[in-house]
Amino acid sequence: MVPQSIINVPEICRQHGIQHAILSPGSRSAPLSLVFARHHGIQTQVIDDERTAAFVGFGRALESNTPVVLVCTSGSAGYNYAPAVAEAFFQQVPLVVLTADRPPEWIDQWDGQTIRQQNLYGEHVKSSYQFPVDTTHPDAQWQADRMISEAINLAQAEPKGPVHINIPLREPFYPTPDQNFTPSEGLKVIRRDTPQLRPSEIDQNLLAQEYMEAEKVLIIAGQASWSQPWRSGLMQIGRALDVPVVADIISNAQGLPTAIYHQDAWLPALQENTKEELQPDLLITLGKSVISKQLKLFLREYPPQAHWHLQAHTGPTPDPFQSLTRVIPTDPNRFLQEVSSQAKASSEQTAYLSLFRSLDRQAYKAQQGFHSGSSTTFNEFGAVNQLLQALPRLSDLHLANSMAVRYANFVGLGELGNEIRVFANRGTSGIDGSNSTQRGAYSGRLSVLLTGDMAFFYDRNAWWGAEPTAHMRIAVLNNHGGGIFRMIKGPRQLPELEYLFDTHQPLSAKNMAEEWGMTYRAVHNEHELAEALPDFVSELKGAQLLEIFTDMETNTEVFDRFKQQMRDTYGA
Repeated sequence: MVPQSIINVPEICRQHGIQHAILSPGSRSAPLSLVFARHHGIQTQVIDDERTAAFVGFGRALESNTPVVLVCTSGSAGYNYAPAVAEAFFQQVPLVVLTADRPPEWIDQWDGQTIRQQNLYGEHVKSSYQFPVDTTHPDAQWQADRMISEAINLAQAEPKGPVHINIPLREPFYPTPDQNFTPSEGLKVIRRDTPQLRPSEIDQNLLAQEYMEAEKVLIIAGQASWSQPWRSGLMQIGRALDVPVVADIISNAQGLPTAIYHQDAWLPALQENTKEELQPDLLITLGKSVISKQLKLFLREYPPQAHWHLQAHTGPTPDPFQSLTRVIPTDPNRFLQEVSSQAKASSEQTAYLSLFRSLDRQAYKAQQGFHSGSSTTFNEFGAVNQLLQALPRLSDLHLANSMAVRYANFVGLGELGNEIRVFANRGTSGIDGSNSTQRGAYSGRLSVLLTGDMAFFYDRNAWWGAEPTAHMRIAVLNNHGGGIFRMIKGPRQLPELEYLFDTHQPLSAKNMAEEWGMTYRAVHNEHELAEALPDFVSELKGAQLLEIFTDMETNTEVFDRFKQQMRDTYGA
Protein backbone atom coordinates (compact mmCIF):
# COMPACT_ATOMS: atom_id res chain seq x y z
CA MET A 1 0.00 0.00 0.00
CA VAL A 2 1.17 3.49 -0.80
CA PRO A 3 0.83 5.66 2.32
CA GLN A 4 -1.60 8.58 2.19
CA SER A 5 1.25 10.93 3.09
CA ILE A 6 2.96 9.96 -0.19
CA ILE A 7 -0.27 10.23 -2.22
CA ASN A 8 -0.63 13.83 -1.02
CA VAL A 9 2.84 14.93 -2.18
CA PRO A 10 2.15 15.65 -5.90
CA GLU A 11 -1.12 17.43 -5.09
CA ILE A 12 0.68 19.72 -2.65
CA CYS A 13 3.30 20.35 -5.34
CA ARG A 14 0.60 21.16 -7.90
CA GLN A 15 -1.12 23.60 -5.59
CA HIS A 16 2.23 25.38 -5.16
CA GLY A 17 2.50 25.82 -8.93
CA ILE A 18 4.92 22.98 -9.68
CA GLN A 19 4.30 21.48 -13.11
CA HIS A 20 7.27 19.17 -13.75
CA ALA A 21 8.79 16.12 -12.05
CA ILE A 22 11.83 14.21 -13.30
CA LEU A 23 11.75 10.56 -12.23
CA SER A 24 14.51 7.95 -12.28
CA PRO A 25 13.64 4.23 -12.06
CA GLY A 26 13.96 2.36 -8.77
CA SER A 27 12.07 0.02 -6.49
CA ARG A 28 12.32 1.93 -3.22
CA SER A 29 11.13 5.10 -4.96
CA ALA A 30 8.24 3.32 -6.71
CA PRO A 31 5.52 4.84 -4.50
CA LEU A 32 6.78 8.36 -5.23
CA SER A 33 7.15 7.72 -8.95
CA LEU A 34 3.69 6.18 -9.17
CA VAL A 35 1.86 9.00 -7.43
CA PHE A 36 3.55 11.61 -9.64
CA ALA A 37 3.02 9.61 -12.85
CA ARG A 38 -0.70 9.16 -12.06
CA HIS A 39 -1.29 12.78 -11.12
CA HIS A 40 -2.82 14.60 -14.09
CA GLY A 41 -1.59 18.01 -12.95
CA ILE A 42 2.12 17.16 -13.08
CA GLN A 43 4.13 16.49 -16.25
CA THR A 44 6.58 13.66 -15.64
CA GLN A 45 9.69 12.54 -17.47
CA VAL A 46 11.63 9.32 -16.79
CA ILE A 47 15.43 9.53 -17.16
CA ASP A 48 17.58 6.53 -16.24
CA ASP A 49 20.83 8.34 -15.38
CA GLU A 50 20.34 10.35 -12.19
CA ARG A 51 23.13 12.82 -13.00
CA THR A 52 21.48 13.57 -16.33
CA ALA A 53 18.04 13.66 -14.71
CA ALA A 54 19.15 16.24 -12.17
CA PHE A 55 20.65 18.56 -14.78
CA VAL A 56 17.56 18.19 -16.98
CA GLY A 57 15.45 19.18 -13.98
CA PHE A 58 17.83 22.03 -13.24
CA GLY A 59 17.55 23.27 -16.83
CA ARG A 60 13.74 23.18 -16.66
CA ALA A 61 13.72 25.11 -13.38
CA LEU A 62 16.28 27.59 -14.73
CA GLU A 63 14.24 28.33 -17.85
CA SER A 64 10.85 28.47 -16.11
CA ASN A 65 11.98 30.08 -12.83
CA THR A 66 9.69 27.64 -11.00
CA PRO A 67 10.59 24.60 -8.88
CA VAL A 68 11.04 21.18 -10.47
CA VAL A 69 10.76 17.93 -8.51
CA LEU A 70 13.47 15.24 -8.72
CA VAL A 71 12.66 11.69 -7.57
CA CYS A 72 15.19 8.87 -7.18
CA THR A 73 15.65 5.61 -5.32
CA SER A 74 17.84 4.90 -2.29
CA GLY A 75 21.61 4.39 -2.17
CA SER A 76 24.11 6.04 -4.50
CA ALA A 77 21.34 7.30 -6.82
CA GLY A 78 20.91 10.47 -4.78
CA TYR A 79 24.64 11.17 -4.83
CA ASN A 80 24.45 11.41 -8.62
CA TYR A 81 22.18 14.42 -8.16
CA ALA A 82 24.94 16.26 -6.27
CA PRO A 83 26.61 18.21 -9.15
CA ALA A 84 23.27 19.62 -10.32
CA VAL A 85 22.15 20.33 -6.75
CA ALA A 86 25.34 22.32 -6.15
CA GLU A 87 24.86 24.20 -9.43
CA ALA A 88 21.29 25.02 -8.44
CA PHE A 89 22.43 26.21 -5.02
CA PHE A 90 24.96 28.69 -6.38
CA GLN A 91 22.77 29.82 -9.29
CA GLN A 92 19.82 30.16 -6.89
CA VAL A 93 17.53 27.87 -8.89
CA PRO A 94 14.63 26.10 -7.10
CA LEU A 95 14.71 22.28 -7.02
CA VAL A 96 12.71 19.96 -4.75
CA VAL A 97 14.81 16.80 -4.35
CA LEU A 98 12.96 13.71 -3.09
CA THR A 99 15.18 10.72 -2.27
CA ALA A 100 13.60 7.43 -1.24
CA ASP A 101 15.36 5.70 1.65
CA ARG A 102 15.33 2.58 3.80
CA PRO A 103 13.66 3.00 7.19
CA PRO A 104 16.09 4.14 9.91
CA GLU A 105 16.42 0.75 11.61
CA TRP A 106 18.04 -0.67 8.47
CA ILE A 107 20.74 1.96 8.04
CA ASP A 108 24.27 0.54 8.58
CA GLN A 109 22.95 -3.04 8.61
CA TRP A 110 24.51 -4.17 5.30
CA ASP A 111 21.15 -3.91 3.57
CA GLY A 112 21.27 -3.35 -0.19
CA GLN A 113 21.20 0.14 -1.70
CA THR A 114 21.52 1.69 1.73
CA ILE A 115 23.70 4.64 2.68
CA ARG A 116 23.40 7.50 5.17
CA GLN A 117 21.06 9.80 3.28
CA GLN A 118 20.05 12.34 5.89
CA ASN A 119 21.65 15.70 5.07
CA LEU A 120 23.06 14.08 1.93
CA TYR A 121 23.86 17.39 0.22
CA GLY A 122 25.30 19.12 3.27
CA GLU A 123 25.49 22.89 2.92
CA HIS A 124 24.57 22.87 -0.77
CA VAL A 125 20.81 22.90 -0.12
CA LYS A 126 18.78 25.56 1.64
CA SER A 127 17.49 22.92 4.05
CA SER A 128 17.26 19.14 4.51
CA TYR A 129 14.14 17.41 5.80
CA GLN A 130 13.58 13.89 7.15
CA PHE A 131 10.09 12.67 6.26
CA PRO A 132 8.22 10.78 9.00
CA VAL A 133 8.33 6.99 8.62
CA ASP A 134 4.92 6.23 10.12
CA THR A 135 2.12 8.63 9.25
CA THR A 136 -0.88 6.61 10.38
CA HIS A 137 -1.54 9.04 13.24
CA PRO A 138 -3.28 12.27 12.14
CA ASP A 139 -0.56 14.40 13.74
CA ALA A 140 2.12 12.60 11.74
CA GLN A 141 0.07 13.05 8.55
CA TRP A 142 -0.25 16.77 9.32
CA GLN A 143 3.53 16.95 9.87
CA ALA A 144 4.24 15.25 6.53
CA ASP A 145 1.93 17.56 4.57
CA ARG A 146 3.28 20.63 6.32
CA MET A 147 6.88 19.55 5.61
CA ILE A 148 6.28 19.37 1.84
CA SER A 149 4.68 22.85 1.84
CA GLU A 150 7.47 24.30 3.95
CA ALA A 151 10.17 22.86 1.68
CA ILE A 152 8.54 24.18 -1.51
CA ASN A 153 8.03 27.62 0.04
CA LEU A 154 11.68 27.71 1.05
CA ALA A 155 12.86 26.66 -2.42
CA GLN A 156 10.93 29.60 -3.92
CA ALA A 157 11.91 32.19 -1.32
CA GLU A 158 14.73 34.57 -2.32
CA PRO A 159 17.45 33.59 -2.73
CA LYS A 160 15.88 30.60 -4.42
CA GLY A 161 17.58 27.24 -4.32
CA PRO A 162 17.34 23.47 -3.86
CA VAL A 163 15.78 21.69 -0.88
CA HIS A 164 16.12 18.01 0.02
CA ILE A 165 13.45 15.77 1.52
CA ASN A 166 14.66 12.27 2.46
CA ILE A 167 11.72 9.85 2.55
CA PRO A 168 12.12 6.49 4.34
CA LEU A 169 9.68 3.87 3.01
CA ARG A 170 8.85 0.46 4.45
CA GLU A 171 7.70 -2.54 2.48
CA PRO A 172 5.21 -3.35 1.13
CA PHE A 173 5.21 -0.12 -0.84
CA TYR A 174 3.61 -1.17 -4.14
CA PRO A 175 -0.11 -0.42 -4.37
CA THR A 176 -2.79 -3.03 -4.35
CA PRO A 177 -4.77 -3.29 -7.62
CA ASP A 178 -7.75 -1.50 -6.12
CA GLN A 179 -5.88 1.32 -4.33
CA ASN A 180 -7.12 4.78 -5.27
CA PHE A 181 -4.53 7.59 -5.37
CA THR A 182 -6.87 10.29 -4.10
CA PRO A 183 -5.38 13.13 -2.01
CA SER A 184 -6.74 13.68 1.48
CA GLU A 185 -10.03 15.54 1.63
CA GLY A 186 -9.48 19.15 2.65
CA LEU A 187 -5.72 18.85 2.09
CA LYS A 188 -4.05 21.82 3.75
CA VAL A 189 -1.44 23.74 1.77
CA ILE A 190 0.58 26.49 3.42
CA ARG A 191 1.43 29.45 1.18
CA ARG A 192 4.09 32.06 1.75
CA ASP A 193 3.81 35.67 0.58
CA THR A 194 6.83 37.33 -0.96
CA PRO A 195 8.13 40.22 1.18
CA GLN A 196 8.50 43.56 -0.58
CA LEU A 197 11.98 44.78 0.27
CA ARG A 198 12.89 48.41 -0.34
CA PRO A 199 14.85 51.14 1.45
CA SER A 200 12.90 53.56 3.60
CA GLU A 201 12.18 57.01 2.20
CA ILE A 202 14.96 58.43 4.37
CA ASP A 203 17.44 55.81 3.20
CA GLN A 204 16.37 56.30 -0.41
CA ASN A 205 17.05 60.04 -0.20
CA LEU A 206 20.42 59.45 1.45
CA LEU A 207 21.38 56.95 -1.23
CA ALA A 208 20.32 59.35 -3.97
CA GLN A 209 22.48 62.05 -2.38
CA GLU A 210 25.45 59.70 -2.10
CA TYR A 211 24.92 58.73 -5.73
CA MET A 212 24.97 62.37 -6.91
CA GLU A 213 28.19 63.04 -5.00
CA ALA A 214 30.00 60.41 -7.08
CA GLU A 215 31.52 61.78 -10.28
CA LYS A 216 32.14 58.36 -11.85
CA VAL A 217 29.50 55.65 -11.40
CA LEU A 218 29.95 52.16 -12.83
CA ILE A 219 27.43 49.30 -12.90
CA ILE A 220 28.40 45.64 -13.24
CA ALA A 221 25.66 43.19 -14.16
CA GLY A 222 26.48 39.67 -12.99
CA GLN A 223 24.91 36.45 -14.17
CA ALA A 224 21.13 36.59 -14.42
CA SER A 225 18.29 35.08 -16.39
CA TRP A 226 16.98 37.09 -19.35
CA SER A 227 13.89 39.08 -18.35
CA GLN A 228 12.38 42.39 -19.34
CA PRO A 229 12.30 43.77 -15.77
CA TRP A 230 16.00 42.88 -15.33
CA ARG A 231 16.91 44.76 -18.49
CA SER A 232 14.53 47.72 -18.08
CA GLY A 233 16.12 49.07 -14.88
CA LEU A 234 19.60 48.81 -16.39
CA MET A 235 18.41 50.46 -19.59
CA GLN A 236 16.73 53.33 -17.76
CA ILE A 237 19.67 54.25 -15.53
CA GLY A 238 22.10 53.85 -18.40
CA ARG A 239 20.15 56.20 -20.65
CA ALA A 240 19.08 58.72 -18.03
CA LEU A 241 22.37 59.02 -16.14
CA ASP A 242 25.00 57.96 -18.70
CA VAL A 243 26.15 54.98 -16.64
CA PRO A 244 28.31 52.32 -18.31
CA VAL A 245 26.98 48.81 -17.62
CA VAL A 246 29.72 46.19 -17.81
CA ALA A 247 27.87 43.10 -19.03
CA ASP A 248 29.45 39.67 -19.37
CA ILE A 249 27.68 37.48 -21.89
CA ILE A 250 26.05 35.52 -19.03
CA SER A 251 24.50 38.72 -17.62
CA ASN A 252 21.76 38.78 -20.27
CA ALA A 253 22.29 42.54 -20.33
CA GLN A 254 24.15 42.84 -23.64
CA GLY A 255 22.57 44.96 -26.34
CA LEU A 256 21.54 47.70 -23.90
CA PRO A 257 22.41 51.29 -24.93
CA THR A 258 25.29 51.70 -22.46
CA ALA A 259 26.40 48.05 -22.25
CA ILE A 260 30.15 47.35 -22.28
CA TYR A 261 31.14 43.80 -23.17
CA HIS A 262 34.67 43.63 -24.63
CA GLN A 263 36.40 44.43 -21.33
CA ASP A 264 38.30 41.13 -21.32
CA ALA A 265 40.02 42.23 -24.52
CA TRP A 266 41.03 45.76 -23.52
CA LEU A 267 41.41 45.82 -19.72
CA PRO A 268 44.71 43.88 -19.56
CA ALA A 269 46.09 45.95 -22.45
CA LEU A 270 45.61 49.39 -20.88
CA GLN A 271 48.29 51.73 -19.61
CA GLU A 272 48.21 52.71 -15.94
CA ASN A 273 46.97 56.25 -16.53
CA THR A 274 43.92 54.96 -18.43
CA LYS A 275 43.15 52.48 -15.66
CA GLU A 276 43.25 55.33 -13.17
CA GLU A 277 40.74 57.26 -15.29
CA LEU A 278 38.45 54.21 -15.25
CA GLN A 279 38.55 53.82 -11.46
CA PRO A 280 34.96 54.40 -10.28
CA ASP A 281 33.88 56.51 -7.34
CA LEU A 282 30.75 54.39 -6.92
CA LEU A 283 30.35 50.81 -8.07
CA ILE A 284 26.85 49.29 -8.22
CA THR A 285 26.60 45.53 -8.70
CA LEU A 286 23.60 43.28 -9.20
CA GLY A 287 23.13 39.70 -10.33
CA LYS A 288 25.56 36.95 -9.43
CA SER A 289 29.06 36.03 -10.63
CA VAL A 290 31.04 37.47 -13.54
CA ILE A 291 33.28 35.52 -15.90
CA SER A 292 35.87 38.24 -16.35
CA LYS A 293 38.97 37.64 -14.27
CA GLN A 294 40.47 40.85 -15.67
CA LEU A 295 37.53 42.85 -14.33
CA LYS A 296 38.03 41.40 -10.86
CA LEU A 297 41.76 42.13 -10.93
CA PHE A 298 41.18 45.68 -12.16
CA LEU A 299 38.71 46.56 -9.39
CA ARG A 300 40.82 44.96 -6.69
CA GLU A 301 43.75 47.11 -7.81
CA TYR A 302 41.65 50.24 -8.44
CA PRO A 303 38.80 49.91 -5.92
CA PRO A 304 35.83 52.28 -5.78
CA GLN A 305 35.29 54.59 -2.83
CA ALA A 306 31.85 53.02 -2.36
CA HIS A 307 30.37 49.76 -3.60
CA TRP A 308 26.65 48.99 -3.38
CA HIS A 309 25.24 45.54 -4.09
CA LEU A 310 21.53 45.23 -4.89
CA GLN A 311 19.77 41.96 -4.09
CA ALA A 312 16.16 40.92 -3.54
CA HIS A 313 16.81 39.18 -0.21
CA THR A 314 18.54 39.65 3.14
CA GLY A 315 20.86 36.66 2.84
CA PRO A 316 24.68 36.58 2.55
CA THR A 317 26.41 38.75 -0.04
CA PRO A 318 29.67 37.72 -1.75
CA ASP A 319 32.35 40.38 -2.27
CA PRO A 320 34.40 39.23 -5.30
CA PHE A 321 35.87 42.70 -5.89
CA GLN A 322 36.90 43.14 -2.23
CA SER A 323 35.26 46.57 -2.18
CA LEU A 324 31.75 46.13 -0.77
CA THR A 325 30.53 48.98 1.46
CA ARG A 326 26.73 48.64 1.39
CA VAL A 327 24.22 45.84 0.76
CA ILE A 328 20.78 47.08 -0.31
CA PRO A 329 18.00 44.47 0.02
CA THR A 330 15.56 45.63 -2.63
CA ASP A 331 14.15 44.88 -6.03
CA PRO A 332 17.12 45.93 -8.23
CA ASN A 333 14.93 47.03 -11.14
CA ARG A 334 12.75 49.29 -8.98
CA PHE A 335 15.77 50.72 -7.18
CA LEU A 336 17.55 51.64 -10.42
CA GLN A 337 14.40 53.27 -11.78
CA GLU A 338 13.96 55.34 -8.62
CA VAL A 339 17.59 56.49 -8.68
CA SER A 340 17.16 57.39 -12.36
CA SER A 341 14.25 59.66 -11.51
CA GLN A 342 16.03 61.39 -8.60
CA ALA A 343 19.53 62.00 -9.98
CA LYS A 344 20.91 63.80 -13.01
CA ALA A 345 23.79 63.01 -15.34
CA SER A 346 26.85 65.17 -14.80
CA SER A 347 29.39 66.17 -17.44
CA GLU A 348 31.98 64.04 -15.61
CA GLN A 349 29.69 61.01 -15.80
CA THR A 350 29.04 61.58 -19.50
CA ALA A 351 32.79 61.73 -20.15
CA TYR A 352 33.24 58.55 -18.09
CA LEU A 353 30.73 56.69 -20.26
CA SER A 354 32.39 58.05 -23.41
CA LEU A 355 35.75 56.64 -22.29
CA PHE A 356 34.25 53.17 -21.75
CA ARG A 357 32.47 53.30 -25.09
CA SER A 358 35.60 54.39 -26.93
CA LEU A 359 37.66 51.56 -25.45
CA ASP A 360 34.94 49.01 -26.21
CA ARG A 361 34.41 50.12 -29.82
CA GLN A 362 38.15 50.12 -30.44
CA ALA A 363 38.37 46.56 -29.14
CA TYR A 364 35.46 45.42 -31.29
CA LYS A 365 37.00 46.87 -34.47
CA ALA A 366 40.41 45.41 -33.65
CA GLN A 367 38.88 42.02 -32.94
CA GLN A 368 36.90 41.89 -36.18
CA GLY A 369 39.96 42.99 -38.11
CA PHE A 370 41.98 40.25 -36.47
CA HIS A 371 39.45 37.54 -37.39
CA SER A 372 39.20 38.70 -41.00
CA GLY A 373 42.98 38.77 -41.45
CA SER A 374 44.21 36.42 -44.18
CA SER A 375 47.19 35.28 -42.07
CA THR A 376 45.01 33.79 -39.33
CA THR A 377 44.82 29.98 -39.48
CA PHE A 378 41.43 28.39 -38.73
CA ASN A 379 40.96 28.34 -34.97
CA GLU A 380 38.37 28.10 -32.20
CA PHE A 381 38.28 31.80 -31.39
CA GLY A 382 37.49 32.73 -34.98
CA ALA A 383 34.97 29.91 -35.27
CA VAL A 384 33.07 31.15 -32.21
CA ASN A 385 33.05 34.65 -33.70
CA GLN A 386 31.49 33.27 -36.91
CA LEU A 387 28.93 31.21 -35.00
CA LEU A 388 27.71 33.97 -32.68
CA GLN A 389 27.29 36.41 -35.55
CA ALA A 390 25.11 33.84 -37.35
CA LEU A 391 22.69 33.26 -34.47
CA PRO A 392 19.09 34.17 -35.29
CA ARG A 393 17.07 36.51 -33.12
CA LEU A 394 14.76 35.02 -30.49
CA SER A 395 17.01 32.00 -29.98
CA ASP A 396 18.62 30.50 -26.87
CA LEU A 397 22.38 30.19 -26.44
CA HIS A 398 23.81 27.65 -23.99
CA LEU A 399 27.50 27.96 -23.15
CA ALA A 400 29.52 25.11 -21.70
CA ASN A 401 32.38 25.90 -19.36
CA SER A 402 36.11 25.96 -20.07
CA MET A 403 37.03 27.85 -23.27
CA ALA A 404 33.58 27.90 -24.92
CA VAL A 405 32.10 30.42 -22.47
CA ARG A 406 35.34 32.44 -22.42
CA TYR A 407 35.57 32.76 -26.20
CA ALA A 408 31.91 33.78 -26.27
CA ASN A 409 32.57 36.40 -23.61
CA PHE A 410 35.37 37.91 -25.70
CA VAL A 411 33.19 38.00 -28.81
CA GLY A 412 29.91 39.14 -27.23
CA LEU A 413 26.46 39.30 -28.78
CA GLY A 414 26.16 42.99 -29.57
CA GLU A 415 22.64 44.03 -30.55
CA LEU A 416 21.61 40.36 -30.66
CA GLY A 417 21.76 40.46 -26.86
CA ASN A 418 18.39 42.22 -26.94
CA GLU A 419 16.65 39.04 -28.08
CA ILE A 420 18.94 36.07 -27.37
CA ARG A 421 18.72 34.39 -23.97
CA VAL A 422 22.00 33.06 -22.58
CA PHE A 423 22.36 30.10 -20.22
CA ALA A 424 25.56 28.77 -18.60
CA ASN A 425 26.31 26.56 -15.61
CA ARG A 426 28.45 29.19 -13.89
CA GLY A 427 27.24 28.45 -10.38
CA THR A 428 30.04 25.92 -9.95
CA SER A 429 31.62 26.41 -13.42
CA GLY A 430 32.09 22.66 -13.93
CA ILE A 431 32.12 20.99 -17.33
CA ASP A 432 29.41 18.51 -16.32
CA GLY A 433 25.77 18.76 -17.27
CA SER A 434 25.75 21.28 -20.12
CA ASN A 435 24.11 18.92 -22.63
CA SER A 436 21.48 17.90 -20.08
CA THR A 437 20.82 21.49 -18.99
CA GLN A 438 20.11 22.44 -22.60
CA ARG A 439 17.72 19.50 -22.90
CA GLY A 440 15.85 20.53 -19.76
CA ALA A 441 15.70 24.23 -20.65
CA TYR A 442 14.13 23.69 -24.06
CA SER A 443 11.22 26.08 -24.57
CA GLY A 444 10.37 25.81 -28.27
CA ARG A 445 12.89 28.43 -29.42
CA LEU A 446 15.94 27.50 -31.47
CA SER A 447 18.42 26.28 -28.84
CA VAL A 448 22.16 26.35 -29.59
CA LEU A 449 24.74 24.77 -27.28
CA LEU A 450 28.35 25.86 -27.76
CA THR A 451 30.58 23.32 -26.04
CA GLY A 452 34.07 21.89 -26.03
CA ASP A 453 34.83 18.24 -26.68
CA MET A 454 35.61 17.43 -23.03
CA ALA A 455 32.36 18.92 -21.71
CA PHE A 456 30.37 17.31 -24.51
CA PHE A 457 31.67 13.78 -23.99
CA TYR A 458 31.51 14.15 -20.20
CA ASP A 459 27.72 14.50 -20.47
CA ARG A 460 27.20 11.91 -23.18
CA ASN A 461 24.13 10.39 -21.48
CA ALA A 462 22.09 13.57 -21.94
CA TRP A 463 19.95 12.11 -24.73
CA TRP A 464 20.23 8.44 -23.76
CA GLY A 465 16.86 6.86 -24.51
CA ALA A 466 15.39 10.08 -25.89
CA GLU A 467 15.31 11.92 -29.19
CA PRO A 468 16.40 15.57 -29.46
CA THR A 469 13.67 17.96 -30.51
CA ALA A 470 13.87 19.57 -33.93
CA HIS A 471 15.06 22.94 -32.60
CA MET A 472 18.15 21.53 -30.82
CA ARG A 473 21.60 22.51 -32.12
CA ILE A 474 24.97 21.51 -30.66
CA ALA A 475 28.28 23.00 -31.83
CA VAL A 476 31.27 21.02 -30.53
CA LEU A 477 34.73 22.64 -30.52
CA ASN A 478 36.89 19.53 -30.88
CA ASN A 479 40.60 20.12 -30.33
CA HIS A 480 41.00 16.57 -28.94
CA GLY A 481 41.66 17.53 -25.34
CA GLY A 482 41.67 20.11 -22.58
CA GLY A 483 42.96 23.05 -24.59
CA ILE A 484 42.22 25.60 -21.87
CA PHE A 485 45.34 24.53 -19.98
CA ARG A 486 47.51 25.76 -22.87
CA MET A 487 45.94 29.20 -22.38
CA ILE A 488 46.97 29.38 -18.71
CA LYS A 489 50.53 30.37 -17.87
CA GLY A 490 50.92 27.90 -15.00
CA PRO A 491 50.26 24.53 -16.66
CA ARG A 492 51.48 25.50 -20.13
CA GLN A 493 55.01 25.91 -18.73
CA LEU A 494 55.14 22.49 -17.07
CA PRO A 495 56.79 19.39 -18.60
CA GLU A 496 53.69 17.41 -17.54
CA LEU A 497 51.37 19.61 -19.64
CA GLU A 498 50.35 16.89 -22.08
CA TYR A 499 50.18 14.07 -19.52
CA LEU A 500 48.30 15.80 -16.70
CA PHE A 501 46.35 18.61 -18.37
CA ASP A 502 45.83 18.16 -22.12
CA THR A 503 44.14 14.79 -21.48
CA HIS A 504 44.23 13.92 -25.17
CA GLN A 505 41.15 12.16 -26.54
CA PRO A 506 40.84 10.84 -30.12
CA LEU A 507 37.04 10.81 -30.33
CA SER A 508 34.61 12.35 -32.77
CA ALA A 509 31.01 13.24 -31.95
CA LYS A 510 29.75 11.64 -35.16
CA ASN A 511 28.63 8.35 -33.61
CA MET A 512 26.84 10.12 -30.78
CA ALA A 513 25.01 12.35 -33.23
CA GLU A 514 23.84 9.29 -35.14
CA GLU A 515 22.88 7.53 -31.90
CA TRP A 516 20.84 10.56 -30.83
CA GLY A 517 19.20 10.97 -34.24
CA MET A 518 20.82 14.31 -35.07
CA THR A 519 22.05 15.41 -38.48
CA TYR A 520 25.86 15.53 -38.31
CA ARG A 521 28.32 17.77 -40.12
CA ALA A 522 32.06 18.22 -39.60
CA VAL A 523 34.04 21.34 -40.57
CA HIS A 524 37.79 21.85 -40.70
CA ASN A 525 38.21 25.39 -42.05
CA GLU A 526 36.55 28.78 -42.24
CA HIS A 527 35.00 28.13 -45.66
CA GLU A 528 33.35 24.87 -44.55
CA LEU A 529 32.02 26.57 -41.43
CA ALA A 530 30.57 29.45 -43.45
CA GLU A 531 28.81 26.92 -45.71
CA ALA A 532 27.45 24.93 -42.75
CA LEU A 533 26.10 27.78 -40.61
CA PRO A 534 22.98 28.76 -42.64
CA ASP A 535 21.54 25.24 -42.33
CA PHE A 536 22.75 24.92 -38.74
CA VAL A 537 20.81 27.96 -37.54
CA SER A 538 17.76 27.37 -39.72
CA GLU A 539 14.66 26.41 -37.75
CA LEU A 540 13.50 24.23 -40.66
CA LYS A 541 16.35 21.71 -40.69
CA GLY A 542 15.79 19.54 -37.59
CA ALA A 543 18.16 18.60 -34.75
CA GLN A 544 21.81 19.04 -35.75
CA LEU A 545 25.30 18.56 -34.40
CA LEU A 546 28.13 20.61 -35.90
CA GLU A 547 31.64 19.42 -35.03
CA ILE A 548 34.34 22.07 -35.48
CA PHE A 549 37.80 20.48 -35.65
CA THR A 550 40.82 22.63 -34.77
CA ASP A 551 44.40 22.16 -33.65
CA MET A 552 45.14 22.77 -29.97
CA GLU A 553 48.54 24.39 -30.54
CA THR A 554 47.17 26.62 -33.30
CA ASN A 555 44.37 27.77 -31.01
CA THR A 556 46.91 28.78 -28.37
CA GLU A 557 49.17 30.56 -30.84
CA VAL A 558 46.28 32.51 -32.40
CA PHE A 559 44.85 33.55 -29.04
CA ASP A 560 48.29 34.69 -27.84
CA ARG A 561 48.66 36.71 -31.02
CA PHE A 562 45.26 38.33 -30.47
CA LYS A 563 46.18 39.39 -26.94
CA GLN A 564 49.45 40.85 -28.23
CA GLN A 565 47.52 42.81 -30.86
CA MET A 566 45.34 44.24 -28.09
CA ARG A 567 48.45 45.33 -26.18
CA ASP A 568 49.79 46.98 -29.33
CA THR A 569 46.44 48.68 -29.95
CA TYR A 570 46.25 50.21 -26.48
CA GLY A 571 49.95 50.86 -26.04
CA ALA A 572 50.55 48.58 -23.04
